[in-house]
Amino acid sequence: MLTRLFVYHTAEDPFAFPAGPRLLKLRLFVQSGQNLSCTVVHADRYDSPGHELPQEMERIGCAGAYDIHEALVPAETGKCRYLFHIGNPAGGYTWYGERGISENREQAGAFQYAYIHRPQAIALPAWSSDAVVYEIYPESYHQGTLQGITDKLTYLQQLGVSAIYMTPIFESPSGHKYNTSDYYKVDPGFGTLDDLKTLVGTAHRLGMKVLLDAVFNHSGDTFFAFRDVLEHGEASRYKDWFFIHSFPVGGAPAPDYETFAKAEASMPKLNMDHPEVADYMIDVARYWVREAGIDGWRLDVANEVTPAFWTRLRRELKAEFPDLLLIGEIMHASGPWLRGDQFDGGMNYLLRDAMLEFFAAQSAGPARFMEQLLHQEALYNDQANSAMFQLLGSHDTLRFLTACKEGGRGWDREATAMSRMKLAVFFQMTYIGLPMIYYGDEVGMEGATDPDCRRPMLWQEQNQHTGLLDWYKRLISLRTEHEVLRRGAFRPWFTDETRGVLGYVRRSEQDRMGLIINNSPNRYHLELTSFRSDKNVLTELLSGLTLRSSSKILVDIEPFGCLMLH
Repeated sequence: MLTRLFVYHTAEDPFAFPAGPRLLKLRLFVQSGQNLSCTVVHADRYDSPGHELPQEMERIGCAGAYDIHEALVPAETGKCRYLFHIGNPAGGYTWYGERGISENREQAGAFQYAYIHRPQAIALPAWSSDAVVYEIYPESYHQGTLQGITDKLTYLQQLGVSAIYMTPIFESPSGHKYNTSDYYKVDPGFGTLDDLKTLVGTAHRLGMKVLLDAVFNHSGDTFFAFRDVLEHGEASRYKDWFFIHSFPVGGAPAPDYETFAKAEASMPKLNMDHPEVADYMIDVARYWVREAGIDGWRLDVANEVTPAFWTRLRRELKAEFPDLLLIGEIMHASGPWLRGDQFDGGMNYLLRDAMLEFFAAQSAGPARFMEQLLHQEALYNDQANSAMFQLLGSHDTLRFLTACKEGGRGWDREATAMSRMKLAVFFQMTYIGLPMIYYGDEVGMEGATDPDCRRPMLWQEQNQHTGLLDWYKRLISLRTEHEVLRRGAFRPWFTDETRGVLGYVRRSEQDRMGLIINNSPNRYHLELTSFRSDKNVLTELLSGLTLRSSSKILVDIEPFGCLMLH
């Protein structure tokens, strides 16, 4: 009897969530290293005991201390009662339900998923799953204007980009524009409303979407409402739009009002619980979709804004614009914001941290990297995972190539930096979610953290790393060509800790692809168990070579090399 077994499940997202109108996905954590099998028995909630059907769960992989098991359970009525049977022949079996572990099925109780509702929340924009996103910091791109960006849209199309995200473009006294003066006006330094319309219209004709950056957590201190508070003090009708500690209001030596970050006097925090503020900002968000035809919003400092506002914004904007993509900027685990009632996805800085460890610093081996991937994926439901911005860097971070040059092992860290950067790009373009390229990464730009990571774009070909640019184009083209790389599930294949090599599989009902990464300076030769039995010959898509495939595959990978087997 397994009475001291670690096991965890709860009948709520991300352990139980709709995977379709009449389909429920169940996720279970069980103690690793025990070789445990898991079966879920399920029935309609109103069926009498004894009608439950058993269904074996799939072991996804190990996330360190626990293994992840999943099952897709049909629920024709939308109502589901279920519990788990866990164990192995050597150690015995146990039942697990909402009352815990028990050798007695009835005493374990049963989990209840009351009803599979069918909100628009589970429906992502039709275009999003196929997108490759490119982030632009407008001041540093081409000529520092919207027209300059429009002039470079054909370059982005040739790169393979299908969605552009621009950091704030609204009127602001700063270069970064995160301290907004006028939410209804394009900053004159960037251009005009007509320039934005031209950019969006041209992008659409070239098959690209456009997302803007909204700053609703705070305004600038030149925002009309805050100026009124500065002028009229406690008599200002806008005083409750902010969090003012004392009057008269002052910013020196330290602001006597709440701000973004730590005492950023030029960025007073907005009271988004105030109905007038919420109305104002939702009108702003709606205005730019209507007026300029944008396709989505990236929402700044989203974790510090009241969730009630995001729920309302989503409901009202999606009702009018169902194909609008909403991405929250949350720099830590963002599960509570990705349950379907607020954002479609987030900026996945957790994944970036894992990639920095494995590729740039080489301070983590394949096993830890794979464990982190599985752990992070298990934090979110499938819809959220497919809408995450999977980034190597952004306007707020160290450039990834710089991180590769500063990290790595031994004397050859500088020499291998570009190779490790290419491996990270390979992984990014063959992983789940939406790969996001920070402008200039594709041509080998470097830079320390903000503001050094915001250097002007390298347009002179003699200063660009054209080999890296070609690598991006090739991988984006392969991702676009093979649907399994855009929409298939991710599954571990193998890890070789001593040699720094790992393999994973992207799979769908129709297709499978095997990916192998050699994150070491040594050539790698190995015989592997095949990831598919339906093909006798596999093609290595990067080289065009063919491999015999029966039950085994012989692979040979160069130092810091990779394979894409199909």
